[in-house]
Amino acid sequence: MTRQLTIIGAPLAYNAPACPKPAHGTRFAEANPQHFMVTPPETPQSHPRRRLLAGALAFGAWPLALRAQFRVEISGVGGTQLPIGVTRFRDEDKSGQSISGIVRADLERSGVFRVVDSAGEFDETSRPNFPEWRGRGADALASGSTTRLADGRFDVRFKLWDVVKGQDLGGQAMAVVTADLRLAAHRIADAVYEKLTGDKGVFSTRIAYVTRVANRYTLRVTDADGEGGQVALNSTQPIISPAWAPDGKSLAYVSFESGKAVVWSQDVATGERRAIANFRGSNSAPAWSPDGRTLAVTLSREGGSQIYLMDPSGSNVRRVTQSSAIDTEPVFTPDGKVIYFVSDRGGSPQIYRVGAGGGNPERVTFTGNYNISPALSPDGRVLAYVNRNGNEFKITTMDIAGGTVRTVSDTADDESPSFAPNGKLIIYATRAQGRDVLMTTTLDGRIRTRLLSSGVDVREPIWGPFGR
Repeated sequence: MTRQLTIIGAPLAYNAPACPKPAHGTRFAEANPQHFMVTPPETPQSHPRRRLLAGALAFGAWPLALRAQFRVEISGVGGTQLPIGVTRFRDEDKSGQSISGIVRADLERSGVFRVVDSAGEFDETSRPNFPEWRGRGADALASGSTTRLADGRFDVRFKLWDVVKGQDLGGQAMAVVTADLRLAAHRIADAVYEKLTGDKGVFSTRIAYVTRVANRYTLRVTDADGEGGQVALNSTQPIISPAWAPDGKSLAYVSFESGKAVVWSQDVATGERRAIANFRGSNSAPAWSPDGRTLAVTLSREGGSQIYLMDPSGSNVRRVTQSSAIDTEPVFTPDGKVIYFVSDRGGSPQIYRVGAGGGNPERVTFTGNYNISPALSPDGRVLAYVNRNGNEFKITTMDIAGGTVRTVSDTADDESPSFAPNGKLIIYATRAQGRDVLMTTTLDGRIRTRLLSSGVDVREPIWGPFGR
């Protein structure tokens, strides 16, 4: 089963040239230049996240140019999807946004809901014909309205009904400026999701990702569906490994603009930024501690690439791992007491864990001889990572307590898994139809959503925290 929904109002795209192909797993490759030297690609399909970059790099600002369009493709069938109707909101066409369309897309993308035939003209003040909606197969129904106020804002309202029981489940009303209409739609989807599942919705959260058109790279912050948002950074050189601060106010990332990998921290609202790890050698793979008071990074300032901790200002640097191997891609557990990371100390890249204060690392992954890019679910119970099987790189999950391993992607060039803040979805980068694209998947791999952009390659996704 495949559904398609086109939403207008997407990230900005740029024009520009191709770049060198990395070894698979940029953070792992960049941490050890002498081991992962690469040459320019033979084809434009090269994945930038698997490259080591060398040469003089320069930062440049580029005018906002072309607007890209995302096509959302939802495939797969969930085992226990809840059928819901979402009718067109009254007067939504006068707002310039398809509020109902955004709500439908959000709910379908979650994998929890199946949208039924929703034709009908009514709003939150109407009384639904419950037998008719039961006949359409709906268990729940949402409708609403969008009204322009005298001050130019829009009054957005919705109501939710339990069709099976014939009950009013309540609703919401919010007055928003035009620029926040998409956010209002996402919040409606969040409210519906939480009311019907008991879990918080993530549709009004944000993601960060990097787009590339030729040799122009853009770090963007957008809605969770990849639409809207803002440009955080433009550069003529690659930007990789964005990482959200727990409060959602800052992003750390790696930029090659000075001729090598340097870790920067940037205020999302103001754009103010500073280099926080610019030591001798490579500086890479930033990860925030859950309390936001510490950053884990990979540094080669003492020779080999090792895991270090530092304050967000870049001060108080202390070493965590002590090995002659490549140790990189750190990520904290939700309690901040343990760090998962990638190391080749056993002969091939595998995922290990160690106390945040140091100690003897413990190997975590044993399935396959190449496992990189760890990401932990918000409750710390599930590990997502990239597993190589032959020439295929797939998103894999592991139940940490039981050790059960599951492949959740059906593509073969995956990277950069990141959990939604409610732990119900994973976003990752892959290739499809000759482009680098973003995808989301449910944890069982049954429902996958592909965001196909027009004219740009999209990669390096990281899901932001709750709160906006």
